Amino acid sequence: MNESLAIILYIVIGLAVIGGLVPVFLKARRNSQNYTGPRDANDPAPQDLDGPATSSAGTLLEERPEAPAPASDLEAVVEPEIPAAPALEKPLPVEGRLVRLRARLSKSNNALGKGLLALLSQDSIDESVWEEVEETLLLADIGTDSTMELVDTLRERVKVLGTRSPEHVQAMLREELIKLVDPSMDRSLNIARHDNRPAVLMVVGVNGVGKTTTVGKLARVLVAEDKDVLLGAADTFRAAAAEQLATWGARVGVPTVKSDVDGADPASVAFEAVKAGIEQEVDVVMVDTAGRLQNKVGLMDELGKVKRVIEKQATVDEVLLVLDATTGQNGLTQAKVFSDVVNITGIVLTKLDGTAKGGIVVAIQKTLGVPVKLVGLGEGADDLAPFDAESFVDALLS
Repeated sequence: MNESLAIILYIVIGLAVIGGLVPVFLKARRNSQNYTGPRDANDPAPQDLDGPATSSAGTLLEERPEAPAPASDLEAVVEPEIPAAPALEKPLPVEGRLVRLRARLSKSNNALGKGLLALLSQDSIDESVWEEVEETLLLADIGTDSTMELVDTLRERVKVLGTRSPEHVQAMLREELIKLVDPSMDRSLNIARHDNRPAVLMVVGVNGVGKTTTVGKLARVLVAEDKDVLLGAADTFRAAAAEQLATWGARVGVPTVKSDVDGADPASVAFEAVKAGIEQEVDVVMVDTAGRLQNKVGLMDELGKVKRVIEKQATVDEVLLVLDATTGQNGLTQAKVFSDVVNITGIVLTKLDGTAKGGIVVAIQKTLGVPVKLVGLGEGADDLAPFDAESFVDALLS
């Protein structure tokens, strides 16, 4: 009996010992399969599921940053396409404009000069010839007073000269025409910036003479002279005027102040344009105004209001009246009325080509005592240039 119990006890103890050795054997077997050699960078230490990986020294191992995917696996990043800004145009310098205008004027407006040269170069100049000279001058829109003055002077000089060679006659005629056009008049634009504000320039005239186009072309002239310019679209009665002006400005990088409301108060737009010009410290603010019929009192009064509103924050340094040179004597009537309302300081003659008569320059200046400062001879963007008396006469006589 005692012997049987002892055998059973030995068996239980043996089973217990074997049971305790089995887990140790299995763990050793697993470790020997997983790590058969020394660990390296590609063979990290086993990680405890309940905590961060640790080294044999017990220090925390920082997580390895993920290696970037190979370049071939990266998705292509497509940048949104940004529309290219429209290229700004580079206006012609003033010198280049004068050369072009002189050439065009000599081709289109030489009837006056050549007609007079032909008459005065005849071997015999009788009264009938002088009548033709007078008629030629009148048809050229020089005006009655200027015509009589010029004919009297020419009569006296031809009588004294004795000889009438083409060279002498041309020199005499050139001299007298230059006197009529009057090179002594100040034709410079008052566009110098003041200490704390820009120069302000208003452009006025009747419908259809090309005011908005003139403002755009003049902006190009000023940009070519390195002026910082801002435009004010105060022609709020013509629907397309503001957009037309903004387009002209955008071509040379000049901003435009305009209203989005049809029929907005033009004086308010002009005020805001000058205010913006002061804040942005530009050199020149040019204000385009609506076309006015010179015989409409209400419209002319409103033009005066635009000028008065501007003058609440800045003086108006220049008021340019744009006239269509082909209108002849009718342009003189317009000029007189506008001069009474807004004190014109200079004339811009457009369309001084083809059917226009160069004598209108003389007539306008003599009537108003105001100089022609700019002339336009075509539809091109750079077909506007400062008026020069001697170049003008030379073109007529060429």
